[in-house]
Amino acid sequence: MVSPAKLAHVVLRTGDIERMTQWYVQVLDGRVVYANDALAFITYDDEHHRVAFLNAGATERPGPTHSGLEHIAFTYSELGDLLDNYQRLKNDEVTPFWCINHGPTTSIYYRDPDNNQIELQIDNFDTEDALEEFFASGAFAANPIGVEFDPDELHRRLLAGEPISELVKQSGNPVALKDIP
Repeated sequence: MVSPAKLAHVVLRTGDIERMTQWYVQVLDGRVVYANDALAFITYDDEHHRVAFLNAGATERPGPTHSGLEHIAFTYSELGDLLDNYQRLKNDEVTPFWCINHGPTTSIYYRDPDNNQIELQIDNFDTEDALEEFFASGAFAANPIGVEFDPDELHRRLLAGEPISELVKQSGNPVALKDIP
């Protein structure tokens, strides 16, 4: 069997292509590669497009009772990048609905204008072996959702020089499955 080399892009149906395009450009610090009234393509790296929009006239927003996509996750290289982006978006009045350390990742969740969930994250482990040790320890099985965190407090601690290895450790009360927003 041959697996794909990478995930190239995601396409979202929308009824407001201009608003969705601008929101993703803002959140991902991206750029429009192509846009017309029917289609729009954006990227933020060397891929010709990472997120695309199809103006399908869709008006029904996804909700918890709809089957389909739960969220799309984008990974940052380091905690500082994730938290700097959080601050940039906060200054632009784009705020997350959930901030949680899942164990394997530290994640900040947003809802786009169509109510799709977007996860911006970092990997908390530097190596695959360290991640496998975490899973084998039983810590994830005991707390598979994670613990919530305050991104402003985490950013303050990062800027104060606290080691990243300490900042990405889970601390606090586990979130129950029924309490996921």
